[in-house]
Amino acid sequence: MGRTTVQDVAREAGVSVATVSRALTGGTVSPSTREAVRAIAARLGYQPNRAARGLITGRTGNLGLIVPDLRNPFFADVAKGVTARARAVDHGVFITDTDEDPVAELEALATLGRNTDGVLLCSPRSADADLLTAADPERTVLLHRRVPGLPSVVADIAGGIRQAVRHLIALGHTRIAYVGGPEDSWAARQRLTVLTEVPEVLILDAVAPTFEGGLVAGDLVLAGPATAVLAYNDLVALGLLHRLAARGVAVPDRVSVVGFDDVSLAVMSHPPLTSVAVPKDRSGSVALDLLLGRTGAPVVLPASLVVRASSGVVRP
Repeated sequence: MGRTTVQDVAREAGVSVATVSRALTGGTVSPSTREAVRAIAARLGYQPNRAARGLITGRTGNLGLIVPDLRNPFFADVAKGVTARARAVDHGVFITDTDEDPVAELEALATLGRNTDGVLLCSPRSADADLLTAADPERTVLLHRRVPGLPSVVADIAGGIRQAVRHLIALGHTRIAYVGGPEDSWAARQRLTVLTEVPEVLILDAVAPTFEGGLVAGDLVLAGPATAVLAYNDLVALGLLHRLAARGVAVPDRVSVVGFDDVSLAVMSHPPLTSVAVPKDRSGSVALDLLLGRTGAPVVLPASLVVRASSGVVRP
């Protein structure tokens, strides 16, 4: 028996080939027709040919995802959310890692923009003006970055930071150090907008948003009077924990540590890391739906504090 074709599905369903195509690709058909066509396609074992469908629809069935650094578990979790949702709606995803390089980022945006149906750009490092010049607002969605004129899906960073600060103050901390990330980062600016208004917070020098950056930050924290530290992200917080342990500083007895992002490694540290949880995989799924026109206006997703053993009350 030969391979089932779209004509076989159309004949069995009593509809045209065009109707089958629309039913299987999210086009405009009645709900009853879509359900019937999909049921018949499943029964016959029909698998749409993406290349052939592209010749009919003018679309490739592929999307692009650009991230700054896949070594960071945050971006790996976003990618999982994107790819899982893409599979559910029968799309492929090309993923590009730009290694935190704005030039590589803009080059990737140009390449993927020409060869896919749209691009998801996660935490881009490029300037607003460059993104507005390079990105097609009809075929580009930003994740975890907001640029006026481009659709976006972001987390409520300010709300998450406020939760973390209130948590530390409630534990009795009146001297809280903040270790920042890239100074030109949109996410870093969102954090600073809140933290510069809190008298209990001492802003320290920014470090690289990596584990190694956290190692450097550990000595900066211990050089001052802070009894708690809020890190730019979990990788920095994990580096902090490592450096504090190397210097014989007990956490949280001597210093409490709070991260941001709640990546999978947060529960594996010693002690487990208190962190602001950002909906990483959900943000990827929502952004893909926004790109495909399956959801509406730009989205702000909630962030929430997850309290673990790395934060505790001030010891006398």
